[in-house]
Amino acid sequence: MRAISAFMNGVTKLNEWVGRLIAYLIIPIFIFILIEVFLRYLFNAPTVWTNELTQMLFGAYTVLSGGYILAHRGHVNVDILHSTLPVKARAIIDIFTSVLFFIFVMAFGWFGYEMAKESIDTWETSYSAWNPPIWPVKLAIPLGAGLLLLQGVVKLLQDIAIALGVECCDPTAGETGDTL
Repeated sequence: MRAISAFMNGVTKLNEWVGRLIAYLIIPIFIFILIEVFLRYLFNAPTVWTNELTQMLFGAYTVLSGGYILAHRGHVNVDILHSTLPVKARAIIDIFTSVLFFIFVMAFGWFGYEMAKESIDTWETSYSAWNPPIWPVKLAIPLGAGLLLLQGVVKLLQDIAIALGVECCDPTAGETGDTL
């Protein structure tokens, strides 16, 4: 049980670290958008690189933050019925519906891996006027899927512990106030 708890805490800490690091990407995204607006509307001199760079940074920001968001239960839920159920019933439902989650994340990871591999093999660029390499952004897709998959395993283990009535600590309990 100690090894499982260590795994759960390790995965959550990894996603916490990646999520906090990735959050800083919002600053250059914001700056690049301001630069583009400033140059376009004040000097009538739009750039060829800011829009594309912001899209690439936001793409990496989006796919790499999934594990962090799941660790903090930040993903959108349709919980009209789910939220009214007792904690144990919610955990049991989440165990059964996790099959859909794992199918999605594994497909996301597999196709993301194939896309990233092909992109790296050809040193793919965007073929725009600026023509930056886009393989690093595509590489972020399977990495993000892996982080999300690991955090999904942690959530599944937490749900199993709740369903079985086993005392288990929530790795995010100290930050959000949630307890199992």
